[in-house]
Amino acid sequence: MSIDQEIARLREALNLHNYRYYVLDDPTVPDAEYDRLFRQLKQLEKDHPELITPDSPTQRVGAAPLAGFTQVNHEMPMLSLGNAFNEEDMMAFHQRVSKELGLAESADLEYACEPKLDGIAVSLLYEEGVLVRGATRGDGSTGEDITHNVRTIATVPLRLQGEGFPHRLEVRGEIYMPKSGFEAFNERARASGEKPFVNPRNAAAGSLRQLDSRLTAQRSLEMCSYSVGIVEGGQLPARHADILKQLQQWGFKLNHLLEVVTGVEGCLDYYRRIGELRNQLPFEIDGVVFKVNDLVQQQKLGFISRAPRWAIAHKFPAQEEMTLLRDVEFQVGRTGAVTPVARLEPVFVGGVTVSNATLHNMDEIARLDVRVGDSVIVRRAGDVIPQIVKVVTERRPADAKLVEVPAHCPVCGSDVERVQIVKRSKSGAQLTQGAAYRCVGRLSCQAQLQQAIIHFASRKAMEIDGLGEKIVEQLVSLQLVRSPADLYRLKAEQLKGLEGFAELSASNLCRAIEASKQVALARFIYALGIPDVGEETARVLAQSLGSLDHIKVALPEILSWLPDIGLEVAGEIHNFFNDDHNIRVIDELQAEGISFTDQSAMAGLKVTFAELIERMEISGVAKVGAQRLAAHYKSLDALLAASFKSLDTVEKLSARAINGVMDCLEDAERVARIRAIEAQLRDFNMHWESEQPAETLIKALPLADKVYVLTGTLEQMARSKAKDYLLQLGAKVTGSVSKKTDCVVAGPGAGSKLTKAQELNIPVLDEAGFIEMLSEYGIDGVE
Repeated sequence: MSIDQEIARLREALNLHNYRYYVLDDPTVPDAEYDRLFRQLKQLEKDHPELITPDSPTQRVGAAPLAGFTQVNHEMPMLSLGNAFNEEDMMAFHQRVSKELGLAESADLEYACEPKLDGIAVSLLYEEGVLVRGATRGDGSTGEDITHNVRTIATVPLRLQGEGFPHRLEVRGEIYMPKSGFEAFNERARASGEKPFVNPRNAAAGSLRQLDSRLTAQRSLEMCSYSVGIVEGGQLPARHADILKQLQQWGFKLNHLLEVVTGVEGCLDYYRRIGELRNQLPFEIDGVVFKVNDLVQQQKLGFISRAPRWAIAHKFPAQEEMTLLRDVEFQVGRTGAVTPVARLEPVFVGGVTVSNATLHNMDEIARLDVRVGDSVIVRRAGDVIPQIVKVVTERRPADAKLVEVPAHCPVCGSDVERVQIVKRSKSGAQLTQGAAYRCVGRLSCQAQLQQAIIHFASRKAMEIDGLGEKIVEQLVSLQLVRSPADLYRLKAEQLKGLEGFAELSASNLCRAIEASKQVALARFIYALGIPDVGEETARVLAQSLGSLDHIKVALPEILSWLPDIGLEVAGEIHNFFNDDHNIRVIDELQAEGISFTDQSAMAGLKVTFAELIERMEISGVAKVGAQRLAAHYKSLDALLAASFKSLDTVEKLSARAINGVMDCLEDAERVARIRAIEAQLRDFNMHWESEQPAETLIKALPLADKVYVLTGTLEQMARSKAKDYLLQLGAKVTGSVSKKTDCVVAGPGAGSKLTKAQELNIPVLDEAGFIEMLSEYGIDGVE
């Protein structure tokens, strides 16, 4: 086979695979095979550039950017459609068509129906089956040449499939951006600080007007064909729907919802069915298009002005309208997120009257530059919450007010703080501000209360048996519980009158609440619901700092030295315990008898002097520089008293580092903060001069580095309690038995885990033996 023949074979195969993938949605080869054929063709064309043709599958993208768009005069005008907005309009249209054709209204008049895609109308011109030009509709008579961009769209064939197509054929259709592509594009735009598109139609229009086709190729664009224009040197079917099906055979994508119906009732039924599907479709539509199916009848009906008499668009209710922004209020969600909500002059949009809309967050308000008093464009797509997508700035009144986030929670009065986000790079971690704001009054905020109580009582937290979501909902709605501390003030008499409670169930819940007063510190910390603090982080806090008093006052810098606690989480923990409302609830809980089974004077990690210097964030001083400063000055007092002259004697310390240290020493606030950090390191036994390093203390736990597995049913305690006891003693508790397992605790009903432990000769304890072991390690009073 010659090179020419091989290239032709590959092109034909690739075109066929494209057709089956994009048009028929029925690929016959995996992506890897397609890629292999594509690479093979690309290599052959690279070796023989004289054989490259414009219709080759390799030539969709890559041309140099254009200087501008040229105008295209449409040989056959691209007319617009008349609109119907209700059933009466549709019935009137049918009556007019029937009358013009001399038919009775009850006659079997066929209509081709398909959804009206919300995109950009385009014209594609083919000569001898090859795409030679793509153009926008423009004003119907003149459009713009966008050939370089339409070539990048996979559903636009560069060469027609099969045979029998006219020598010259103009195919018309709609180019659109699917919902998934639109959402992905806007997500990338926001992440990179670029302006997102308002809706998929604008996104499609903006993509087609790129002078650089390589940018268009990066957008998720598709095209559906809906009609033909110029037809020369060939014959097409006599019915509109059959023409579209013929276009599909030649390589064009059709809307899969294309149907032929009879009479106006068939049209109205189709409109209703599409309306029900609208929100589930992968693309935006703004109505349904009905066309008389018979071409002879179309010709008889003709045209009026700029629209055909034989077609109409039955529009859905508008999804975008303009209205007035009356005010912006802030709502507090169940997680404490403080979210702005727009209060609007009521407007009918998307089929309903809208008076509220989401503004997402303060960053979105800044991006839109929205102010109270502005005229705004509101969008509502189906069941999606209405949102403001644009401000009509030319209508802005002189007294328009800026939107400011409240300093205090509108529900509980706690501080409102911006969420902190850690961005990591090669130069280290950097704390930056996130888009969201949060009320820090987790335990006392009524907006968060129900969720906070459910979490507080959950199995992994305080484990209050019988306190489920429905009961919590009753307790909160009746205001019997206004904070977690109120749980411990409940009396059985108060519960008896509630739904689902009798005397026994009320007594059982009160006993479960009372039993939860004795709890492991890690469980209590987890129960508080501190943002981003899960079970493992709570355990690190309890084991590293040893007491609630230490955890409450720990500085963020201290917390960030603990295992797996970064700057972001450290900030959340510090903010939580720095809120007076939260501290008041914790004090009330302890006053009601909450006590901890495992508080100790255990220390956290040992921090070296060099590590402290590195955390001082001195310009020009990284890890090695910090080590040199620590080795030279030995103590913080000596470093803080350093002069420029003495710094100059530090081995290999750069001039930039010396200047950075001097800048730090001249900042009184930074020096005070550094001294506070060192003082707390001493208090927590984490200081480099502490007598007993943290590593020694951690290793001193009797079950440190031991791996335990719990299996079967324990009769004298819950498995979760047994796990807590093991963790307090330093053990690691896993869910499966392996060679690394040191011991298995097996209760009645133990199955495969016990069998595997016996096969591996791993020590096994029954419940009695486990309780005896706990007693030996000082854990007594196991119920």
